[in-house]
Amino acid sequence: MCNDLVRWRCALVWCLVLIALSATLTTACASNGDANELIIYSGRSETLVGPLIERFEEATGIAVRIRYAGTAELASALLEEGDRSPADVFYAQDAGALAALAEGGLVQALPADVIERVPEPFADAEGRWVATSGRARVLIISSERVPNPPHSVFDLVNEEWRGRVGWAPTNGSFQAFVTAMRQIHGEEATEAWLRGMLANDVVTFPGNSPIVQAVGDGEIDVGLVNHYYLFRFTAENPDFPAVNHFTDPGSAGGLVNIAGVALLTAAASDEPGLAFVRFLLSEEGQTYFRAQTNEYPVASGVAARSELTPLDQLNPPSLALTSLSDLEGTLQLLQQVGAIP
Repeated sequence: MCNDLVRWRCALVWCLVLIALSATLTTACASNGDANELIIYSGRSETLVGPLIERFEEATGIAVRIRYAGTAELASALLEEGDRSPADVFYAQDAGALAALAEGGLVQALPADVIERVPEPFADAEGRWVATSGRARVLIISSERVPNPPHSVFDLVNEEWRGRVGWAPTNGSFQAFVTAMRQIHGEEATEAWLRGMLANDVVTFPGNSPIVQAVGDGEIDVGLVNHYYLFRFTAENPDFPAVNHFTDPGSAGGLVNIAGVALLTAAASDEPGLAFVRFLLSEEGQTYFRAQTNEYPVASGVAARSELTPLDQLNPPSLALTSLSDLEGTLQLLQQVGAIP
């Protein structure tokens, strides 16, 4: 009986030792990183970029785990998690969120050859993030009822446009546009424009797609949107009765915003994250943005859709895209004038 007890105790001790060794090895592996796994926090929706990420997995053999959510929500989560975050990469819908993480010291500098793939305005000056695609602000106008489109978004407060214009003030892209207007034209001018639009019976929509549909249906004649929404409609109906109209060169109405990516300092290994960034900027990745999401490619070597004014011929405002991070001030202003609840 005693010998059985001794043998049982010895077996228990060895089990505990093996468990401890296993835990130590697991910790060591985690700290060294797994070059075949990548964890992405994506503020871009699965419908937009899911197929491209699947193609990345196929091309590289790197397994990807993704947390999809709003860009602002994920940026807040990363700021709270800090170096404890499981994420390797932050894929954001706008530069403001990337700037917030960069200012918080949560992202690391990318190699020079990555930054040099895009024009200067589309990468952080210190190399902490890089754009992957671009989207231009435009007016979507009826091709049947607007023979003389406005030259500027500021013209939309004029009487001739009363009740004919739509906007989506709860939309993130619209809010980035208003943020740009605040930076370029000042708080007073932006507030006056917002109040003028409301006084001119602007029609409110929940998003950009309903605005484009409303123009096609004749409900309104003009809408403030991003350029790529039109192509979702013309793909189904080539005769859809609306066109993109570029306005305000060098001003807020000519804003070109970006989606972009950053490699987090919490990354277990740099290799899979860098492979993902390089893939997004590759010819395959940039062609996907042109053909599938209808955005502007930003890396050299891939042209935009033929229906679009080439990116290097646009004249966006000379505004650091990182300044679009002041979303709180924009939300306060939109609430103050009554554009949002």
